[in-house]
Amino acid sequence: MTVDRIILGIDPGTTIMGFGLIRVVNKKMEFIQLNELLLSKYEDRYTRLKLIFERTIELIETHLPDEIAIEAPFLGKNPQSMLKLGRAQGVAMAAALSRNIPVTEYEPKKIKMAITGNGNASKEQVAKMLQQLLGLKELPKNLDSTDGLAAAVCHFYNSNKIVTGKSYSGWDAFIKQNQDRVKK
Repeated sequence: MTVDRIILGIDPGTTIMGFGLIRVVNKKMEFIQLNELLLSKYEDRYTRLKLIFERTIELIETHLPDEIAIEAPFLGKNPQSMLKLGRAQGVAMAAALSRNIPVTEYEPKKIKMAITGNGNASKEQVAKMLQQLLGLKELPKNLDSTDGLAAAVCHFYNSNKIVTGKSYSGWDAFIKQNQDRVKK
């Protein structure tokens, strides 16, 4: 068995941080773990951020992921919620970067699209599809952990599409080599 890489997916939150891990073996996904960090019992927001950082470091040291995929905060109507989610995301990213692990951020719609083919899918639909894709026996009560797992799976799908080594001398060269992107 040749392990190509391990991907840690994180769904940052200030009340629940969900996470999931997959192993890529011979370009196929294998489920490792999914779980959540319950933070609602801690009233102090700085304690919550500290715990997010510590748990992320613990996951890194235990599973040695090669890459981390994290769900970006969605644009909501409440600026305070956005700020809290941004802090949680930033702390998890800082933990990864402190261990020199590359981080990729994905919009919630992109994650849902990668898993279900529908950018507006519900948490339940995403969880059910992950259950089928990875052969999960049962789903957790809270779906924050499946959201973290979905970020990892989304990264797996998207990292296989990355094309490197192309260079362009200008817009004309780019358009000529990427006709599929040109709106007709």
